[in-house]
Amino acid sequence: MRLYKGFFLASAAALSFSVLAQSSGSGGLQSPSSGGAGLGRAVSEAALAEFDLIVGGSGENLPAGSGTAAEGQAVYEANCMVCHGPEGEGVTGATRLVGGDMQSEGPPLKTVGSYWPHAVTIFDYVRRAMPADNPKSLSDEAVYQVTAYLLHMNGIVEREDVIDADSLPEVVMPNADGFEDHSATR
Repeated sequence: MRLYKGFFLASAAALSFSVLAQSSGSGGLQSPSSGGAGLGRAVSEAALAEFDLIVGGSGENLPAGSGTAAEGQAVYEANCMVCHGPEGEGVTGATRLVGGDMQSEGPPLKTVGSYWPHAVTIFDYVRRAMPADNPKSLSDEAVYQVTAYLLHMNGIVEREDVIDADSLPEVVMPNADGFEDHSATR
């Protein structure tokens, strides 16, 4: 058994060094002599822009655009309904988006209306991760529209309310006070 373990470790080390040697000569891994730690790759500004999509809890970094639930229904039906169902009930193992009363006991049902404390988080998540089979494929306008529709399906905004960078942070979620902020105690 020790022979196999030793062989495995030696093989893994040899493979690692081979990959490192090949990568460092072709612009792959950053070398310590170039100011890097010898790990990872330099990220171009264009590649970094793809990840610079995070919207803060109070709405910082929300892009231009707007939408209503009336407009968002078509976006939802075309991109979301296949997994989340026509009423947001969740199908094929996908997350349920609608329903769930505010519970005081037991594990919470984590829907948009009963769990999420900030409306901007819906926009942020949909923009970066949905639809699951083609993340980041929706325009900012479409993300505002589907966000408005999800809020409407949960009874939080009206069908014709305009959701944009100014109005979205003002939406008060049912669970806005359901989380404790421990950041000051660290």
